[in-house]
Amino acid sequence: MLSHVYVGINDFEPAFAFYNAVMTDLGTRLRFSDAARPWAAWQPAEGARPLFIIGKPYDGQPATCGNGQMVALMAPTRAAVDRAHASALAHGGTCEGAPALRPHYHASYYGAYFRDPDGNKLCVVCHDAG
Repeated sequence: MLSHVYVGINDFEPAFAFYNAVMTDLGTRLRFSDAARPWAAWQPAEGARPLFIIGKPYDGQPATCGNGQMVALMAPTRAAVDRAHASALAHGGTCEGAPALRPHYHASYYGAYFRDPDGNKLCVVCHDAG
């Protein structure tokens, strides 16, 4: 369904450190990184899409986060959710909801919520049972 997601950032180095740690924990691979542009993208371990891209806004204005906007990233396991949440916090993120089952979404929904260093809200979630 998705081709790519682009998340605006203001300071490339801490944003790259944050996202590279989280994406590594989720089993994705870096497709490109160019600090001069600045932008970077990750893709699934298998396949070329969807891309998850971070970068400065094209209009040259500061990146801002939207109220009610969130990107949810698939995790292959519940342990990966735990690792990604810990990596996010270790790399300048803030907790918006610790890893846990959230049965009000569905019986196997195991997710965690956090904000990146620029305030963008993210979720990492595993939908598999056990």
